[in-house]
Amino acid sequence: MSFTPPPYPYERLDGIKRIASAHEGGAIDCSIGTPIDPPPAVVLEELARGAGARGYPPSAGTGDFRRSVSAWLADRFDVEVGPGDLAACVGTKEFVASLAGYLHLRSPERDTVLYPAISYPTYAMGATLAGLRAVPVPVGDDGMDLASIDASDVRRALVLWSNSPSNPTGALEDLERVAAWGRRNEVLVASDECYAAFTWKGEAASILRTGLTGVLAVHSASKRSNLAGLRVGFYAGDPEVVAYLRLVRQHAGLMVPGPVQAAAAVAYGDETHVVEQRARYLERLRTLSTALTGYGVEAPLPDGGFYLWCRQPGLDGWALAERLAEVTGIVSSPGELYGDAGAPYVRIAVVQPTERIELAAERLASAN
Repeated sequence: MSFTPPPYPYERLDGIKRIASAHEGGAIDCSIGTPIDPPPAVVLEELARGAGARGYPPSAGTGDFRRSVSAWLADRFDVEVGPGDLAACVGTKEFVASLAGYLHLRSPERDTVLYPAISYPTYAMGATLAGLRAVPVPVGDDGMDLASIDASDVRRALVLWSNSPSNPTGALEDLERVAAWGRRNEVLVASDECYAAFTWKGEAASILRTGLTGVLAVHSASKRSNLAGLRVGFYAGDPEVVAYLRLVRQHAGLMVPGPVQAAAAVAYGDETHVVEQRARYLERLRTLSTALTGYGVEAPLPDGGFYLWCRQPGLDGWALAERLAEVTGIVSSPGELYGDAGAPYVRIAVVQPTERIELAAERLASAN
């Protein structure tokens, strides 16, 4: 084999899970950002109707789905994106993993994916799966250090990925700055905005506010509406790029099931459940941040997202993850999984029920 896939990142956590499982009641698994709370009842009711189950669904999305998303973008971000300038995707992970390969078919003279040096692993893996170069961009307190990108990498770049709020750090990126860099250098900017609903510092932002030319925004119902199992999201932005991707993805047979599209259209038409979910996550973040800080772990509240990005001086991320598993039963993700620059950290996803998060906090307090 010329390519051997690396181990899936979260499959490397078996040792930490064994330590955490020694606690009475088992481990408190906060390693993966998979929602635990109930989806909106109105969405499940629409899903159960099975609308569109008989025939093949439109790859780009049904008219109802795209109109619902268009209305949501206008209401949430005050941007006008017509239903023709957006399309459905089968959850955003497959879109992230496949975008580089499709863009390379369109621009074979370019072979490089730029992405934040501390980030969701699939940005880099998307380049690897397409046989392309993945080049990390250093991340500082002010976001990606775009000035540090080598000129040759800029010329070869197919896309620059941005993620705000960031998974795993929770930091917010200056999307106007990133969009301006992309347009100035004629590099498409793909803005992963899947955690926008959980922005704690200021208002939720979208790169689409800077205009549609040269940018794509990627959104998911998985996090916003606790619908990760339905695999539905959308991308929107540059009309030429969207039209190209809609066609190539149609040839590839990428389709969100019809009943799922109908349910997602209902989800994007309702904000009440998002307000309720925001309150849950913020309560859990505050509870665990306070408890970890009291234990001597640096665990500031994030600017966005539902992750705590933690460190303890003197320990690397793997050692800290093992210590937290032993003391609290929490299974966390060592920061090295998100890039070498993340090695001193662990990521904790507050996706367990509030009473389990409170149990971990009590154990931390007892350990002092």
